[in-house]
Amino acid sequence: MLTLLSYPLAAQQNVLIKSNGAVLNTWIYPKKNAETVVLLHGGPGVPDPMQPIIELLKGQFQVIYFQQRGTGASVCLNRSYRIEDYISDLDAVATHFDLKKFHLFGHSWGGLYAQIYAQERPERLHSLFLCSPSSGTGETWKQTEKEVMQFNRSVSSTWQWLSMGWRSLLGALGSDRAYRRMFRQVLENYGASLAADPASYGWLDGVAADPVNKTRKNILAWPPLRQTDQSPFPVTITYGAKDIYGESRRQVTERYPGAEVFTISNSGHLPWIQQPEQFADIVMKHYRREAYLYP
Repeated sequence: MLTLLSYPLAAQQNVLIKSNGAVLNTWIYPKKNAETVVLLHGGPGVPDPMQPIIELLKGQFQVIYFQQRGTGASVCLNRSYRIEDYISDLDAVATHFDLKKFHLFGHSWGGLYAQIYAQERPERLHSLFLCSPSSGTGETWKQTEKEVMQFNRSVSSTWQWLSMGWRSLLGALGSDRAYRRMFRQVLENYGASLAADPASYGWLDGVAADPVNKTRKNILAWPPLRQTDQSPFPVTITYGAKDIYGESRRQVTERYPGAEVFTISNSGHLPWIQQPEQFADIVMKHYRREAYLYP
C-alpha cells in the first residue's frame, strides 16, 4: 500500500516566471531523466500549497507547482484574469522549463483550468488527472456554485452560514480579509462530516479578492467545454463519496468517456487529507498506466 510519504524527498527550487502581465511564484522539484507533473491548485484566488501531492510524486517525477496569477506571492500586474491569461501562464511555465510535453494534475477550480488547457493545448500533455474538478464553464459553473452553496449550508450552523454570506458579500466588494475568513470556514466545512482538519491555515493569508471575483466572471463568459470522443492522452477523474459537487459532475465523466473514474469512499473534497492511502494508490496507478517513467 502506497502512502503519501513513500518516496525520498527532492530539493526544491523557487523561481519567478514572467507571463502575460503577471509574475508567477513557482517551485520546481527537479529529477533528472524523469517526466514532469505540473500541479494546478483550486480556488480561484486560493493558493492551496498541495504539499502532500508534491511529496507523493516528487520521488519519481519532476514536479512543478505555481501560485496562480494574483494569488499568494504571484503578482498580476495588469489585473487581467481572462481565461486566455491562465492558458498563457501555463504556457510560460512550460516554456521556462523547456517542457515539450508534461502531465497535468488539477484540483477543484484547478481541475477545470486543466480541462480548459487540455482542450486548447492537447499536443502538450502526456496525461490529465482531475481531482474533484469543477464541472464546466458558463451555465455549468453556475450549477456547481449552487451545489457548493447547498453543501456548505448543509454542514454549517445558522450563525456560520450567515457569517459566510456576509463575508462573501464583503469579498465581492474587494475585501481580501473577508474572503480569507470565509475560506477558512469553507475548509472546515469540507472536512466537517469526516473529522478531517487541514494541518495549517496559514496559507490562507495568500487569498486575494481580485482573482476570485474577476476569474469567476471570465469562467462564466467562456464557451462550454467540448465532449471528447476519444482523448489523445490518459485521463483519470476522482471524486469523494461526500464531495461538494452533485449532478454536475456527470458532465465531466461524459466529457471524457474513456477516462478511469474513481469514487473515494468516506472522503470529501480533500482526498489527500481525508483518505491519503486510497488516494495515493489511485494517483500512482494513473501515472503507471502507460509506463510513463523513463528506463
